Amino acid sequence: MRADHRPLTLKRWHEVANRWYINRFIKPQADHLGNNTLILGPRYVKLHGPNIRIGESVHIIASPDRFVRFTVWAMGDADDPTQTGHINIGDYALFCPGVRVDSGIQVTIGDNCMLAANAYLSDADWHDIYDRTAPIGNRAPIVLEDNVWIGDSAVVCKGVTIGANSVIGAGSVVTHDIPANVIAAGNPAQIIKPLDPDKPLVTRASVLADHAALTKRMQGIERWLMAGNTWLGWLSAKLKPNRNQ
Repeated sequence: MRADHRPLTLKRWHEVANRWYINRFIKPQADHLGNNTLILGPRYVKLHGPNIRIGESVHIIASPDRFVRFTVWAMGDADDPTQTGHINIGDYALFCPGVRVDSGIQVTIGDNCMLAANAYLSDADWHDIYDRTAPIGNRAPIVLEDNVWIGDSAVVCKGVTIGANSVIGAGSVVTHDIPANVIAAGNPAQIIKPLDPDKPLVTRASVLADHAALTKRMQGIERWLMAGNTWLGWLSAKLKPNRNQ
């Protein structure tokens, strides 16, 4: 669809339905789901296992062809770190379509982190190297410090810490620690260059922290953009789209 032809009333109904779905089906599965979390396509977000904590004002975008999945291994006492995984997500994080986070011990994602489409974090091998029938294999925690950006289709392997503000290039495979304030890429990922220390970093928190003001501003923009949308025009665009719509 070239544009959003929904009447504003219909868009508001969709938002109410999404919030109901989140509260009914997603929130009960998480140990914590922070306030002001926005999930686009909540039917395509899947949580499996205990010990999944999601911070404040987190944005998750999912689609029918690219689910977002948070999966924790659990074989006993949920509070015993030797028997179960943990996924802890900080405030203001962003997860794009197709992101997967699998934990057999501990995955920590800091504030303001961004994970692009199809990024994958896994803190375990999931099978023993020699006995392929034996789960869960070697495990080691993953830590993304604050404001880390993981590029499209990148993989972060067990035991990796990525320092604050660093960027991981698309398609990279991160097998060892990456320090703060660098850009790294490749397989295995290597440091390409440092970030410019003279350029200020703008984080997602700077935009999302005042939720009430942001909501008011976005609703004003939506009213302006969708002012001419009608029910008839929306039905026409759904049933018989054309380049002029």
